[in-house]
Amino acid sequence: MWYKEDLAFIHDIGFSDYALKSAPGIIEILKQNNIQEGLIVDLGCGSGLSAREFVKANYQVFGVDISEAMIKLARTRVPEAKFQVGSLFQIEIPPCHAVTSIGECLNYLFDSNSDREKLIHLFHRIYNALIPGGVFIFDIAEPGQVTQETTIKNFTEGKDWIVLVEKEENRDGILTRRIITFRKVGEHYRRDDEVHRQQLYEIVEITEKLNSVGFEVQIMQNYGQYNLPLKHTAFIARKLINLNS
Repeated sequence: MWYKEDLAFIHDIGFSDYALKSAPGIIEILKQNNIQEGLIVDLGCGSGLSAREFVKANYQVFGVDISEAMIKLARTRVPEAKFQVGSLFQIEIPPCHAVTSIGECLNYLFDSNSDREKLIHLFHRIYNALIPGGVFIFDIAEPGQVTQETTIKNFTEGKDWIVLVEKEENRDGILTRRIITFRKVGEHYRRDDEVHRQQLYEIVEITEKLNSVGFEVQIMQNYGQYNLPLKHTAFIARKLINLNS
């Protein structure tokens, strides 16, 4: 229902910068935390762009995404990694060295499990899955993406495709994106429509939830040399090593 074939194709070919430019900074964060190898669980892995960079850096990758079309692209791109279709709020998270969720994945309201109550449960599950010293690296979109009660429309085009997006943000911090795609298939253009909704989160709320689980939290506006878009924040949540155990 989301990121179907045409939007997945367009996102992969036309909107790859976020994943590709974030990856070097994320790998550097891992190395700074003495994670030189091991399993990375990539929640909301998309078409496998980040996974490919992680595998190149000698990590193992297990990627999860709710979009079947995205997972199909990821499996083709990174055959060395393991991928599964599913909700990041429901998937079983195996023991791992790191968990990543890049590109505001935690904001999406794609299923009934993606709400504020389920977010704290996800943080608990990630904490329990991480080895001592493991890290959870992710980013969120904050309120203020669009001036409330206004509508923003824009479009992006590439070879044989165009995507039109209408965005609105309400008083409850819900961002709605109405997306229309046109993709040339054979001699004709094919149209598809999707509606994506996101719960926007304040930095302090996410920090408090992470702290309550037991994480040590660091916030950033960038992944290495890549600066995040306006009103986006990245988090490094560390599971500390218990020296008394």
